Amino acid sequence: MRIAYSVETVRAAERELMARLPEGALMQRAAAGLAAACADLLGRVYGSRVALLVGSGDNGGDALYAGARLARRGAGVTAVLLNPDRAHGGGLAALRAAGGRVAAVGGGGEATGDAEAIVARADLVVDGIVGIGGKGGLRPDAERLVRAVRGTLVAVDLPSGVDADTGEVRGSAVRADATITFGTYKPGLLIDPARTHAGALRLVDIGLDAHLPADPDVAALQHEDVAALLPRPSAESDKYRRGVVGVVAGSARYPGAAVLAVSGALRGGAGAVRYVGPGADTVIARFPETLVHSGPPAKAGRVQSWVVGPGLGDGAAARHSLEDVLASDVPVLVDADGLHLLPTDSDLRKREAATVLTPHAGEAAALLGVSREEVEAGRLAAVRALSERYGATVLLKGSTTLIAAEHQPVRVNPTGVGWLATAGSGDVLSGLIGSLLATGLPARDAASVGAYLHGLAARRTTAPHGAPIAAYDVSTALTDTWRDVLA
Repeated sequence: MRIAYSVETVRAAERELMARLPEGALMQRAAAGLAAACADLLGRVYGSRVALLVGSGDNGGDALYAGARLARRGAGVTAVLLNPDRAHGGGLAALRAAGGRVAAVGGGGEATGDAEAIVARADLVVDGIVGIGGKGGLRPDAERLVRAVRGTLVAVDLPSGVDADTGEVRGSAVRADATITFGTYKPGLLIDPARTHAGALRLVDIGLDAHLPADPDVAALQHEDVAALLPRPSAESDKYRRGVVGVVAGSARYPGAAVLAVSGALRGGAGAVRYVGPGADTVIARFPETLVHSGPPAKAGRVQSWVVGPGLGDGAAARHSLEDVLASDVPVLVDADGLHLLPTDSDLRKREAATVLTPHAGEAAALLGVSREEVEAGRLAAVRALSERYGATVLLKGSTTLIAAEHQPVRVNPTGVGWLATAGSGDVLSGLIGSLLATGLPARDAASVGAYLHGLAARRTTAPHGAPIAAYDVSTALTDTWRDVLA
């Protein structure tokens, strides 16, 4: 599992560790890891040209000490100082002692040529402009230097101009080819829009683990985590013991939503799928194993979870179905039209069982009473606010899917691809998560595992070079994806 901690938590842990180490030892650990990563990216260090973009903080010091290590291995290293009077003194001395050169924005230093030309000629550029405490976008001088980069761009700890805690990007920011981060991941490295600025991530161990709390701020599941959560039937299992998921979806206008939600539910581990709604004939024609009922949901038979909302419409019948399902004593997933029908003053804590809401950014904005742009710019804040307001587990769909439950670390799903932005893919996801709920997985785990499998299935479908996919393609890939995760 990849785990991430806030800036405040990281700095507290660093202070504890530095108190136990000789002065400067922690920065040297970070610089050694950064230099090794840069050497790997260069391939051949001797004779290569490296430019360091150096700000005024310890981030710039990390870059300078790493540059000194590369210079001792034969690289031509030039530090471009954005604020010469506040550059890290020890790092500057080490770089010069190793044969590196120094230039300053606006002139000065022993390097020849203007700063932008130095950067443009470099095979590798190290972004040491702003550290994890930076707020807001790049200043004009820094922005001009970043625009001049032609080689590989490596960010120190995180790309300058992004918010380490939230993943927000307020203005111009570095778009790195790789980010070398120290001690632990920071939330902004895992959450869009900042995640797209980070490039490939490498974590350098500097001995911070023992000083970090048990509960992170953000976590991202990986294969072994998901494999451990996947339900497995026992020898004594039958279809009812494995769980029955009820699906309330589809309408005369959107009959396909019922088919797609059922397709996801059939491949989510439950023993049976019970469909309730007007699309029974269409569903049976595609999936004859489905149990069907005309409704209302309360009279359809026993289930262990409900999925309500995909393609349901906004009429009185749809509203009654939502109310019926929410009145049940089993976990409920609400999606699409169900979210539109959900009263904004709902307190879902009053239900006897868990509730999962699965909005996209537009639906989240309507539920919170804010603009879609506000949600997209601050996804972490939005998903936390939704969970707190409604008392539910919330899965916020998007380029990085976030899952929030009250008083627990937010989970980030890393598996999605752009081709998942296609009609009906959310219906498949809803059915899949509902099925996992029926097997007995807790709401947060069901949402996390469902999002993970859904993204991997899309990757599998569009691989190897990337191609358009349809929602039903994703559902048909779920069985092989499940097998891959277990393997």
